[in-house]
Amino acid sequence: MLKNVAVLLLDEVHPFELGVLCEVFGLDRSDEGLPVTDFAVVSAEGPVLRTHAGFTISTPHGLDRLEEADLVAVPAGSHFMERTYPEEVLDALRRTVERGARVLSVCSGAYVLGAAGLLDGRRCTTHWRHAEELARRFPEARVEPDVLYVDDGAVITSAGTAAGIDAALHLVRQAHGPAVANAVARRMVVPPHRDGGQAQYIKRPLPRTRCDTVGDTLAWMERHLDREMSVEQLAAQAHMSPRTFARRFQQETGTTPYRWLLRQRVLLAQHLLETSEETMDTIAGRTGFGNAAALRHQFVRSLGTTPNAYRRTFRGPAGITEAA
Repeated sequence: MLKNVAVLLLDEVHPFELGVLCEVFGLDRSDEGLPVTDFAVVSAEGPVLRTHAGFTISTPHGLDRLEEADLVAVPAGSHFMERTYPEEVLDALRRTVERGARVLSVCSGAYVLGAAGLLDGRRCTTHWRHAEELARRFPEARVEPDVLYVDDGAVITSAGTAAGIDAALHLVRQAHGPAVANAVARRMVVPPHRDGGQAQYIKRPLPRTRCDTVGDTLAWMERHLDREMSVEQLAAQAHMSPRTFARRFQQETGTTPYRWLLRQRVLLAQHLLETSEETMDTIAGRTGFGNAAALRHQFVRSLGTTPNAYRRTFRGPAGITEAA
């Protein structure tokens, strides 16, 4: 059931994440024959709350409004990673789950659910910038940093900002079916479902470490990503035995030659997809994947989306040259 939704606000809430929840669940679309949700914005810390954008929000609803909700949603807010939360707020969230309702977090709202103990033993996510800290702060949580959202039964968590739309539409789809979710998405002018996960949005250049013995070989590998490379060939380039080279490479880069090379090739493919109009076969050749099928396979494994979908996301339809 998804007939009654309450959004739980804490001080310095982020307006966009709040707006996502209001748009998906709080807008009356009965003129289009769509279900209407009993929707309320609830204050956890007084009738007037500050937003991080400098304006205030007032609401007549207090924590007691949560008791009738099928879904309690917690949007992101400033300093959620460091602050503490009123115990009555955490108790209200625990009771929500205990009585069989569900909770949803957007971005750093996951920290509020974590503080209530609701992430313990569950799969969850948050914005990729905060995922490592979430895992550190709540070691019993099973943090998945690369996904857009995680549905773990009673607890749904979503990644940064727009991923809240993905999670909210997922809940609409579960409750009312794909036709309703698609209609809501169409009204919002957003896709009803996005391919891939957060990995495609993370800027992750490989760190430049102090490579005393393999630094020259790394530079050579970067210049020749289009070539086939074996550990034996790379060891010869570094004037070492294959065993010594593999050990030194792991020590100085923190990964294996194969994984380092694969990541560099995917990074180059991302760059070419964003900045060029080259065909998939040409990009596959330049990045050492050989052909478009191999490029697609490795791209999906690494980023959770296809090269063509990635190009659409970062260049728009004009950037599509051929199927992949």
